[in-house]
Order: sequence, then C-alpha cells, then structure tokens
Amino acid sequence: MAGGFVKLPSGSVVVALTLPRPDAADGSTVRVLVHAANRQRALTRVRNLGFRTVRLSGNAEPPSPDEISVVLHHPDGLVWRSCRTDDSEPWHPPRTLRRY
Repeated sequence: MAGGFVKLPSGSVVVALTLPRPDAADGSTVRVLVHAANRQRALTRVRNLGFRTVRLSGNAEPPSPDEISVVLHHPDGLVWRSCRTDDSEPWHPPRTLRRY
C-alpha cells in the first residue's frame, strides 16, 4: 500500500492511496482519491468501502494536481480507477468499485 496526501488552503485534505482490489484475486490495484476534513476521516471513508486494513504511513505518492482537481469537482469527494499504465481510463464513483 502506498499513498500520500495534500493539505489544501481551506484546511481540508486530499488523500491518494494505491490499494489492492478487494474483489480481484489477480493482484490488481486501484488508485483511490478522497477529499475530507482530515486524514483520519479520509481513511475512515476508504475503510467503509471494504478496505479494512488501510493505513497512510508517509507521503510517498501524494496526489497530483490533476488528481486533486478530479476529486474536488466530484460530488462524492471520492473517486477511483484501476492502476494500469494506460491513463485514459476515467475516474469512477465509489459505488461502482464492486461492479468493475
């Protein structure tokens, strides 16, 4: 698990995590972006999606400016996409994670 965060001027944070897919046995991963009031609330939102052992230790992979824009403009404040070499995949809302 890798990830990072950025504190915004408003005091809220955007957390980015690279996690193993909960429904895949092939070892594929997803990139999850969360906008929340603080890091703990962001991690709680991710845990509520089924990623029970998620932790954020360090800031090795903070969200890029493009990722920050995506999650700030999404009404759920939480988006994800597969971690492939192809960046053309769109970002998805959290409700589609189990179906993807």
